[in-house]
Amino acid sequence: MTWSEFLYFAIPSIICWLGAATLIYKNRARRISETLMILGILIFAAFIVGLWIGQARPPLRTIGETRLWYSFFLALIGYLTFRHWKYKWLLSFSAVVACVFVCINIFKPEIHSTNLMPALQSYWFVPHVTVYILSYSMLGAATIAACIQLNKMNKTGADDRLYQFMDNIVYVGFGFLMLGLLMGAVWAKEAWGHYWSWDPKETWAFVTCAAYLVYIHMRMQRIAPRFTVWVLPIAFILLMITWIGVNYLPAAQNSIHTYSN
Repeated sequence: MTWSEFLYFAIPSIICWLGAATLIYKNRARRISETLMILGILIFAAFIVGLWIGQARPPLRTIGETRLWYSFFLALIGYLTFRHWKYKWLLSFSAVVACVFVCINIFKPEIHSTNLMPALQSYWFVPHVTVYILSYSMLGAATIAACIQLNKMNKTGADDRLYQFMDNIVYVGFGFLMLGLLMGAVWAKEAWGHYWSWDPKETWAFVTCAAYLVYIHMRMQRIAPRFTVWVLPIAFILLMITWIGVNYLPAAQNSIHTYSN
């Protein structure tokens, strides 16, 4: 399978996810909504597996390929966390944002070459990128929860249960983020002979991890609740810069982490 078949999987997935996002708010259609969400996840997973087989390598090399995984993990995590926490907005948000990233891949695929440079021909490649994308998905869900919490704080006061959700998903997401960072350092040692070089990508990754660590510290110390909640959207912006934005910085044009050309 190649990218030429992407539309045949992307469009059905979008239809399923948007249907799920709409029907979840209708009590009698909840089961239909969940079924559509699962069906969309399975369809999208089928394309990822087919692309992996067709390219004879994991589809994790380019920005367009990592967006595939982000859409998949966001939809999957959104559904699983909805099953546990019962927040309808969580399933709806994850479905809609997953569709947005699918659409970006349709109109701006950024798939480029199918060949892997020598540094990427490592057993660290798949776990490193996969763990990172998984953490991005979780932290994205935490960000929308933070926005809802800020809205509640302005109206009826903070929701303790929502705080519990935010904290739990940030702890797990941050754990995956740090795991990805550590695996990347070990991989860099094997590929280039050093664990850390303050490359632009590495620098922004460090800043992002620090931002989430600030949130965790402030929550544990119960410092300035409103400002603490604001840390999550700010940290997510830093995360997006690390993942996508840094590629457009002049300093990153010769970065060892720029693989999409």
